[in-house]
Order: sequence, then structure tokens, then C-alpha cells
Amino acid sequence: MKIEKKIGIIDFGGQYAHLISSRIRRLGAYTEILSNEESLDKYKEYSGIIFSGGPQSVYDNNAPKIDKEVLELNIPILGICYGHQLLIKMLSGEVSHSHNREYGYAELHIDKNKENKITNGLESLEKVWMSHGDEVTSLPNDFTAFGWSESCKYAAVMNEKKNIYGIQFHPEVYHTYNGKVFLANFIKICGLSGSWDLQKFLDWKVREIQYRVPDGKKVFMLVSGGVDSTVSYVLLARALGKERIKGLLVDTGFMRKNEVLQLKEILHSMDFDLFVADESELFYRSLEGITDPEAKRKIIGKLFVDVRDKVADKLHLNELEWMLGQGTIYPDTIESGGTKHSQNIKTHHNRVEAILDLMEKGLVVEPIKDLYKDEVRELGVLLGIEKEWTIRNPFPGPGLAVRMIAQIDKQEDENLSEIQVIISKYPNLECSILPVKSVGVQGDQRSYAHCAVLNDFTEDWNTYNHVATTLINKVESINRVVMSPFQKRLPSKWEINPIQLDRRFSDILREADDIVSTFLVKHNLIEKIWQMPVVLLPLGMEKNRYSIVLRPIESLEAMTANFYPMDRLLLKNMVDSILKTVSDISCVFFDITNKPPGTIEWE
Repeated sequence: MKIEKKIGIIDFGGQYAHLISSRIRRLGAYTEILSNEESLDKYKEYSGIIFSGGPQSVYDNNAPKIDKEVLELNIPILGICYGHQLLIKMLSGEVSHSHNREYGYAELHIDKNKENKITNGLESLEKVWMSHGDEVTSLPNDFTAFGWSESCKYAAVMNEKKNIYGIQFHPEVYHTYNGKVFLANFIKICGLSGSWDLQKFLDWKVREIQYRVPDGKKVFMLVSGGVDSTVSYVLLARALGKERIKGLLVDTGFMRKNEVLQLKEILHSMDFDLFVADESELFYRSLEGITDPEAKRKIIGKLFVDVRDKVADKLHLNELEWMLGQGTIYPDTIESGGTKHSQNIKTHHNRVEAILDLMEKGLVVEPIKDLYKDEVRELGVLLGIEKEWTIRNPFPGPGLAVRMIAQIDKQEDENLSEIQVIISKYPNLECSILPVKSVGVQGDQRSYAHCAVLNDFTEDWNTYNHVATTLINKVESINRVVMSPFQKRLPSKWEINPIQLDRRFSDILREADDIVSTFLVKHNLIEKIWQMPVVLLPLGMEKNRYSIVLRPIESLEAMTANFYPMDRLLLKNMVDSILKTVSDISCVFFDITNKPPGTIEWE
């Protein structure tokens, strides 16, 4: 299938290149991801081009560039973040390192006295999402500014005569309130309004799968019971027929409480051809003594392939007939460095070396790898899947193993004076640094930094949000902040208590996770809270006692998220229930970090 009218997204390595693509499609125009090294004739095929963001500075020696002749093609061009800065530099403007980094919400002032096509329908003051360390400081000839923030003078600029626009903020994320209006305006400028929808994508994907999986080939699908693998299974069955799909559910020992039994019953009720392999002891043995997060994910990913091969041999499946199916979605690939210039935020279990080797041989099929979670859920509805499945909270393939923080990183004292300056502005606020680190994404780059903890000094979630954002923006050694609910004073010292990736500690986390999951259903929070990881930390208020982190977030596509401001009474009931029921837990934290800068999962 060939689409004649389309918008090209040039990938400069930003975390949001495919998110931009997804947003444009959902707004009614077809998109394709392009490299910055395509031929000029290739770029001429598009009705509009968007320069994505990227992790580098435009002045870095190895920063990705693009042929300047692209700017003379007489087609609309939009530069976002790095793409904005690159446009300006290419046209002889100036870009400099910013003394006021912006990660998170900002207020964009729009000059409504300069009416133009790109701001139609926007207000004079808009909430937008920023993530940058550089900024434009001088404009090229024939460019004017139509938007600015407190820390960024040229946050939105244009040469309207040539339909070239540059913006420092991210309109593609849901946290930019009217980002869809801005993007819809660009689509209209390109002349493509209403030319694409998800039903057309489904029709195209069915044909692609039929081409990708030739006659005589079948698919051995790794399923977890989550929405991604369920939609993938149903989509593969739609394209190839059920007789060519077999599901494999691996019990890793890191599943949720009673999860395996429930999944067996539910998936069989949906007529899945499902085989369940209990390999929990294998996973526990293989992860014994492992604390490094990357090593953990790589071991788990390889074990999935090993188990698949073992089960295939047990079932006498001819390896020449079978391909591996995975419910991979786009955030999995992009966070694993899935595009040419992108940073490796974290290696996902379905992007380890063994999987990549199979992909190189053309033996892996991933039917929804270009979609985001919101699109997967909508696609599930189109495929006739029950709503109870499409709204389920996501659960990582490696299970609770990536929610058990086994690596201990002693806290550092170098930034304590800087932290003290920040918290001194708030009466009764205390802050300390936990002896653990977590993964984050800041300015499109991977960060691995400490977590700060605050005492319970206010009931205002907006104040917590402001403090957390300030700490992360100002203190480089911090990329995540939690608060300790209903603890007016923090302990003078945290006891470090190592944990192992074994059954005992899995059961501790499993019990706490089950309390939280049951609580969400009981209080009708399952649709309000998009996901709520429960994380086990190797520290507590006393010896041989541990801590739990609650990570309730609001999101639609997983590339951005904000913490859920939970009702204080509900939070009190949840915390009390965990502390009362799970005797090994002495402290419960509440994660108040948005994404960016913190990833949804800690590892």
C-alpha cells in the first residue's frame, strides 16, 4: 500500500519522534519516520516535514545535521526542540546553552497581535511541556517570534511566507494542553486534514502481516495477559488465522499474586491456544546475586528466548516453521535506542541480544511495534476485544523483577548545600537522599541518578510538584523525588538492607502489589490511574525491614506522564493496609516525579 499524501518526521534521535508521528496520524494525516540522510528526492515525496527533537546540542561535533536544500523544497516545515534549534542554526541564527534549563510545564505567551495560521485557535497564554538545555538566542533574517516563556525568549518563531516554523516546546505530548490544536494547524497548512485514521492503519497492518509471515510459517506468541500481547495475538489471528498462532505464557516467578491461574482461565476463555511453562526456579537461579538493572533485563530477555526454545522442543515444533511473536510497542523500542541517533534509556527485555539476533534473521514479528498504548487500546476495540482488557493497567514483561531495586548506591553529600537552599523556602520541609538510583530521561538522554525523599509537610500536591520539579532541575545528581506520606519527620539515617531476586522477596512485593491492585478496583480508581507500579527498595527505618514505593501515574501513551494526586484519605487507608499486612515493610513512599524527567518504572 502506498500513501501519496503524507508528512515525514525526520528522526534526530529524540524520545518523541514516533510520538509526533502517532499524534499526527491520530489527527488525521499519514506519517512516515525518516532519517536525516535521505536523498533530496525522497524528501520531495512529502506534503510537509517535521524536524524532531534530539539529545544532542546542535554545536556538538557529531550532532545530526541535514542538507540545507531541504529548506528550499517549498513545503511546510516544523522544527521541534532540537529541530527548532537546528533550523535556526542552518539559517544563520544563534543557539546557546541555556542558564535556565526547563523540564516540565511552562507558560507560553503567544503574540495574538500577529495573526497566523499556526496559532489559530490558541489562547494568548498556553500551558506547554518543555525539555531542553539549549535555546535560540538570535533569529535569522525574515523570522519573527510569536511565542516566549519566562526562561526562553524565542520559544516559537516563524517565517510564515515560506511556511517554516520552529518551537522549543513539545506539542505532541498530552501535557501541552492545546498541542493537538497546534499540530492540527500544521496538518491543515500541509493540506492533509482528515486524510488518515486508525481503521486504515488496521487494514494496512493486516496486509503487512500477511506479507511479513509467509505461507508455511506460524507464530509462537509470548503472552503476558496484558493489553499489548492480547491485542497482538488477536491481530495476528485476524491476519493469519487462529490455527497459525500459539501462545506461550512463562511463569517467571515474578508474576503478580494468583496472576498465572487467572490468566490461564481468561485467555482460554478467549479461545487462545495457550501453553504455560513454570520456569520460576530457573529465573531465580539465573538472577541470584544480580543487582545491576541492565544486567537483570538482559538475563531475563535471554531466558525468555531459552524457554521458548525449550518449550518448542518439548512440543515438537519444527523450528523452521515458527517465528517469535512479541507484544512490543513503540516506547519499548525507542527507550532501548531503537532509532539511529537515540539514547539508550533502558534495555527492554524484548530488545536483548538474543532477540536482536532473531530479528536480524527475520524470525520475529511484532504487529504493534509502531503504536503507543492509547493506540493499542483503540485498536483492541476495533478488533472486538472486551473493554475490561483494553483498560487494564500495563504490567512489564519481566514482571516484578524490574520493580525490585537490588542495587545499592551510597548517598552523596556534594549537593546537600544546594538542596538546603531550595527547601529552606518551605517551612517544615525536610529532604534527604536515598541510597538508591533510578532511570530517568532528561533532555532526550538517559539519566541514572539518586532519588530524593521529602517529609509530609503539606497536603497540597501542587506544592509537592513544584518542589520536586525544582530539585530535579537544579540538582544534577537527582532525577526522582518521593514523599513519605504521614511522616512529619524523616529519620536521621536510613538502614540499608540488601534484597535478593528470589521467592522470599518476590512474595513480599507480591503481597504489597496485591493490596494496591485490590484497592484500586475497590475504590474505582482503575480508569483514573493509568498505571501504578509498586516498587521494593533495599532500605527501611530499621534493620531487616524494607520500603515500598507507590508510583500512581496519569498517562495515555507512556512517553510522558504525571504523578496522580491521590485523595489523602484514600492514600492513608492504602498505606496503613500495607504496613499492617506486610510485616517486612517499615516505610511506604509516594513517587511525585513526572515523566520526564523520571521514567514510569524505576528500572
